[in-house]
Amino acid sequence: MAEKKVSLPAKLINGGVAGLVGVTCVFPIDLAKTRLQNQQGARVYSGMLDCLAKTIKVEGYFGMYRGAAVNLTLVTPEKAIKLAANDVFRQKLSKDGKLALWGEILAGCGAGTCQVVVTTPMEMLKIQLQDAGRLAAQRTVTASASASAAGPTPSLVASRAAQPGTNTPPRPSATRITLELLKTRGLRGLYKGAGATLMRDVPFSMIYFPLFANLNAVGRTEDPHSNPQERAPFLQSFVAGCMAGSVAAVAVTPLDVIKTRLQTLQKGEGEDSYRGIIDCVQRVLKREGPSAFLKGATCRALVIAPLFGIAQGVYFLGVGEHVLGLLG
Repeated sequence: MAEKKVSLPAKLINGGVAGLVGVTCVFPIDLAKTRLQNQQGARVYSGMLDCLAKTIKVEGYFGMYRGAAVNLTLVTPEKAIKLAANDVFRQKLSKDGKLALWGEILAGCGAGTCQVVVTTPMEMLKIQLQDAGRLAAQRTVTASASASAAGPTPSLVASRAAQPGTNTPPRPSATRITLELLKTRGLRGLYKGAGATLMRDVPFSMIYFPLFANLNAVGRTEDPHSNPQERAPFLQSFVAGCMAGSVAAVAVTPLDVIKTRLQTLQKGEGEDSYRGIIDCVQRVLKREGPSAFLKGATCRALVIAPLFGIAQGVYFLGVGEHVLGLLG
């Protein structure tokens, strides 16, 4: 597969724009995924739609976008690094304009490794903000159940009415969490779960990028002097990104569950804390069974598929090249 060099600034702009557009579209589903994956004790949500419906009812429409500011701020460098690094590695590993399958996998591995520098603190902060609503809802349900064992069934919606007089902690902010982590744990605090993040993102990229490249080249005429990816129409790039993203997302869902559990700082009543990856795997298997490692798999596929479909569509439309052309 031939590779055509594209300037690094253009790659960074493409990745950044793609990330911003994609995250804005799918963030509510990502919030549902985080809350479902962290659910251990009291069952607050029965599924993705139930989670979104209760979130809107209790926290309002914008409650679905808790943590979005962190994501929108850091997704630009994260996606830019991921997509640009993959392209750079592909160019370096190409021989005579061709890239073997092992080269595609290795390039994806390199891209996944590079992005962890930004992904880990971004996910760390985002998860705390996303999960805060679940913890508040769980406290309300637990308190209501304890206070009125013989009374009516506790309602999640009661959380709003119960605000006065409760000792609900203040709503967390990314700034407060960051300062607290830096003060108590140093820079390492922001990179808690970096190993699990690496363990998830490297296999994801090793699956995603080669699969996307081959899907995106389907139907392209073999021409050693052209780049099949560049000539692919927007719709093909979008569909290829969606398909490759959903396959890779579901494949690494167990690793995403582990990462989410390790990075969650505040636990609900009766929920386990973990000392590391192995301890997390053992405890989840013992308490919740193997099916727990697939929690949020549907949500994750619904998030990643359009996210990467949009990303690759924008990337191969050459938005960065057009922007640089206007500026230059």
